[in-house]
Amino acid sequence: MSNNVRLKQGFDINLVGKATESIAKNVDAPKKYALKPEDFPGMIRPKAVVKVGAKVKAGDPILIDGKLDSIKYTSPVSGEIVEIQRGERRKLLAVVVQADGQNEYKEFPVKPVDQISADEAKEVMLESGVWPLLVRRPYAIVADPSDQPRAIFVSAFDSHPLAPNYEFTLKGQESYIQVGIDVLKKFASKVYVGQNGAKPSQIFDGIVGVEKNKFTGPHPAGNVGVQIHHTAPIANVNDVVWTISPEGLAQIGKLFKDGKYDAKRVVAVAGPKADQPEYVETYVGGCVDTIAAAKIKGDNVRVVSGNILTGSKITKDGFLGFYSNMVTALEEGNKSRFFLSDGWLAPITNRLSFHKAFGLLGSTKKEYALDTNTNGQDRPFAVTGAFEKVVPMDIYPMYLLKAILAYDYENMEALGIYEVAEEDLALCEFIDVSKHDIQSIVRQGLDTMRLD
Repeated sequence: MSNNVRLKQGFDINLVGKATESIAKNVDAPKKYALKPEDFPGMIRPKAVVKVGAKVKAGDPILIDGKLDSIKYTSPVSGEIVEIQRGERRKLLAVVVQADGQNEYKEFPVKPVDQISADEAKEVMLESGVWPLLVRRPYAIVADPSDQPRAIFVSAFDSHPLAPNYEFTLKGQESYIQVGIDVLKKFASKVYVGQNGAKPSQIFDGIVGVEKNKFTGPHPAGNVGVQIHHTAPIANVNDVVWTISPEGLAQIGKLFKDGKYDAKRVVAVAGPKADQPEYVETYVGGCVDTIAAAKIKGDNVRVVSGNILTGSKITKDGFLGFYSNMVTALEEGNKSRFFLSDGWLAPITNRLSFHKAFGLLGSTKKEYALDTNTNGQDRPFAVTGAFEKVVPMDIYPMYLLKAILAYDYENMEALGIYEVAEEDLALCEFIDVSKHDIQSIVRQGLDTMRLD
């Protein structure tokens, strides 16, 4: 049985610079790759398990969480550990690998999936580095191996601005995705796949052993949290489900089919400041210096690992995030605007406004070259009723955020904290006239409920 869910709340941000479906030929492979503890919410005591100068293969452990040391975070490529970056009080920031260009793989046992027990599958996944691809809800953290999820959810499309097309990035990997599904069914009897109801999928239409549901409507229709809410919502703190991306499914499939941790990823290079936006082949955690040199134009540019709503700001020699499937380039909004010429009193057609503010005359169907200017500073929450218009879930975002800020545990629970992650309220941050860092507030609430 499948459902067809039509979502009305939400907002599509149409930007200039969508990647054309071709692989860039003028981008050299990165020389360095890194794993960063900050990419893994919930990691409490990150610890490097290698020293500078150590030789590693793809799939060798280089990082662990001291609290959950059974989960190995492994090198995406073979090479040499060249740097262990630390911050204040020796906080671990990154473990950096210099690639040797050979990409030797650590070998893992290969057996037919139907001959592998759940415990055997778990052991291989924990050792190889694919386990962190599983994200636990509630809390949106790396899945705990001791949990017993009631279901696993996959969103088969991404509705974020300029998001990559899985039909292109995963073309030819259907068999790996099917193996990934078959492996995950050893941990949960039910696997749900949320598909784009507006178009068929060459990748997922033929996948078997799952319940498929179709979602149509504006962003965040592709968010897995929204799909969980409309399919089989989380009831309470003990109602555990896991989520995984389509790329994650393919990686698990390669592990059990080929016996190696293959962290190769096709990422979109997109955005208003991208020069001839298209796709690039790299590996998880790759340095973006070669991408920036070949595909990003200008100096006054913000490079984002991920999409514009949920991604992280990085430098032009920074590293791709563990879960990122795109690099976005935007102009820095660090120029002052005179209110009569290009400010709030001027007739403006080149900026997008959800609220259709006075002077902003552009159409929501038009593609915009937006910059990073927030057009204002933090101020007290203004209750406009707009948040409910972009969150297609049966929650009250404003009241939930206020409960988080007040450390009101009872109301956080009653208002749906267990159902959301940062990405589910990212549009609230985009349209917020009060200019709050709403995603940070959501993470504060999730960590408060998890740790206290």
